[in-house]
Amino acid sequence: MPRIASAKKNMRKAKAATARNRSQRAALRTALKTAKSATSSPAEKKKATQLLDRAARKGLIHRNAAARQKSKLAKTK
Repeated sequence: MPRIASAKKNMRKAKAATARNRSQRAALRTALKTAKSATSSPAEKKKATQLLDRAARKGLIHRNAAARQKSKLAKTK
């Protein structure tokens, strides 16, 4: 456990960021799973594409990984 105030604050920030990233990553995975299903609608695919773009912009996933997933989605349209 850190004793320095700035280190304590960094731990709090990291804990909050971890929780935020975990929930956003879970939402992204769920959207991708529904978009890749056989009965997915174009709206679901668009939602997954938007989430991929946002995740790449925020640094949640690598931008090339987002582009690769978007390409896979586009091929199934």
